[in-house]
Amino acid sequence: MKVSFRFYEELNDFLPEEKKKQTFEYTFTLNQTIKDAIEASGVPHVEVDLILVNSSPVDFSYKLRDDDIVSVYPVFESMDITNASPLREKPLRDIKFINDVHLGKLTKYLRLCGFDTAYRNSYIDKEIVSIAIEEKRVILTRDLQLLKNKSITHGYFLRSQFHKEQLLEVLGRFDLKDQITLFKRCMECNELLKLVDKSEISHRLQPKTILYYKHFSVCPGCDRIYWEGTHTERMKVFIESLNQDL
Repeated sequence: MKVSFRFYEELNDFLPEEKKKQTFEYTFTLNQTIKDAIEASGVPHVEVDLILVNSSPVDFSYKLRDDDIVSVYPVFESMDITNASPLREKPLRDIKFINDVHLGKLTKYLRLCGFDTAYRNSYIDKEIVSIAIEEKRVILTRDLQLLKNKSITHGYFLRSQFHKEQLLEVLGRFDLKDQITLFKRCMECNELLKLVDKSEISHRLQPKTILYYKHFSVCPGCDRIYWEGTHTERMKVFIESLNQDL
């Protein structure tokens, strides 16, 4: 028994060259679900937001039938297709992330931009999945097997190995360009920073820092002190360059 498959846009990243951007035949077994067929083709289910079979939307439990024509579309976090797609209850509009253990640099950049990003370099896959489900977080990873866990509803496979390009991917994929808020979150522990009067922490500052800077914040989690030094301008230039790339 065979069906015709066509994957669209960035879902082609997961396919071999001979199947990219074209219709191909897929041979299936009796009672095979469309979710299993999609992942057997190499595409993690969390990257999929809309499946059409013979031009009608179906969910992951749909069982393939001989001669079905299947079209598979990627996640539309920046577009609400709730009425068209039965795959998820709703998109995650309040975007929060959890990163796997290999994404420490990306984690700091996402926090720098103000995005709630859970991370520990000791996480095991089971913990990542559990936290993602409980706290409604998007999993960011370069581990395809992790994204194929059937319990996961929202995740993204990073195409690049380089943290600047990864940040660009995330900002573009989830349409976050206009939601960037620099220096509101601790880069080390993810807590929201709190403004503090300089007089309260002056005993912890270097003399030149006291002399040249007026505005300070403290992390309520790890007690780190932040202020707008020369690094602030460098980071603003960096983020502006990202916006131009986007």
